[in-house]
Amino acid sequence: MQDILDCCCGLDVHKETIVACILKGPLEEGLKPRSEIREFGTQLNDLVALRTWLEAQDCRYVAMESTGIYWQPVYAILETAFSDTMHLLVVNARHMKNVPGKKTDMRDAEWIATLLRAGLLKGSFVPDRDIRDLRQFTRYRKALIRDITSQKNRIEKLIQASGFSLSSFLSDIFGSSGVAIMGELVKVGFITKASLELCLKGRARQKTNEILSSLNGVLSAPQHKLLKMELAHLKDLQDNLAEVEEEIRTGFNQFEGPRQLLDSIPGIDTTAAYAILAEIGSKLDTFPTAEHLCTWAGLAPGSHQSAGKKKKQRITHGNNYLKTILCEVAWVIASHKKLFLSGWYWRLKQRTDAKRAIVALARKLLVIIYAMLKSKSTYDEQKFLQRKESTEQKRVSRMVHELTRLGYAVTVAA
Repeated sequence: MQDILDCCCGLDVHKETIVACILKGPLEEGLKPRSEIREFGTQLNDLVALRTWLEAQDCRYVAMESTGIYWQPVYAILETAFSDTMHLLVVNARHMKNVPGKKTDMRDAEWIATLLRAGLLKGSFVPDRDIRDLRQFTRYRKALIRDITSQKNRIEKLIQASGFSLSSFLSDIFGSSGVAIMGELVKVGFITKASLELCLKGRARQKTNEILSSLNGVLSAPQHKLLKMELAHLKDLQDNLAEVEEEIRTGFNQFEGPRQLLDSIPGIDTTAAYAILAEIGSKLDTFPTAEHLCTWAGLAPGSHQSAGKKKKQRITHGNNYLKTILCEVAWVIASHKKLFLSGWYWRLKQRTDAKRAIVALARKLLVIIYAMLKSKSTYDEQKFLQRKESTEQKRVSRMVHELTRLGYAVTVAA
């Protein structure tokens, strides 16, 4: 390996300790660099001491493994070193695995520094601080949605076990009618026809007798207390969700421009736009092409070729948060009619199954998003339709030319 950096540092990061190894020396062939190894804690004072030591050694290139979340506070402290000019690499652990043998923390740190000195490490995508802050809110929102769904399932299971069959007559027992009925159960413990008529809203009033017959269950004292606690917990989760969504809308005004660009795509609303921006950012300088972005997101198949034969591969893991939201948007687009993207999906679905077609549509969406953010232009459905018409005209022209060459008289209708 030929060295290209005269001073660099490798960090072996753990929960409570950080082992740092600095390799420093001239880049002349045959000369071994000088190695200095120190161990630091993970408290704030220890991290500041690590940054001070690196600045004193004039070490501007640092690499560490992306194991768990332990690298994040280290990265947050070191990225401000040298007036925000330090080069930090967070590398996938599988890309710098050492040769099996006697493994120690010091050897791991020295091996990371050796690879970095030779320029053999490629850092993972770490967005700017404002993007990372937005990402925490959008990912927390997704966790809240999952918790709310689980809590609703617990409540429905409890009332079904008590003999109340609300879901047999109400499509959504957590709508206005269902919530009012469950509130009355918590307050009184039973439902009368008069109280039921006050609880029902809209078309549910047409099923008063049927719904009343389904509310002949019995809540025991423990079940009554449990239902009250579960409904209160659901209310807290929903209030927390509303607070998070309000913070996303009002606390990240710097992304309003890119958000409006993504909002112009059919199927993407404000929530989905912020979730996408939180994963990829708005500048996209890290990704040279849209293909690089699709590979990072896990919307491109892996490559496995041996003995001249290329084996079929599934898509890679990538960024599950981005992949999930794009697939959700793809399902929304597929349900619409008279859209270019929905027509593209249904044509592709004729040759493969629905899930593969959805993943392909999600990849196409990501390519469009990349082009829109790079050019700062909104989505224009007419451009795709015109391109489709132009492609059809070229196909017809080729067919006419071939038939004419074979001696057939062809007339194209206007």
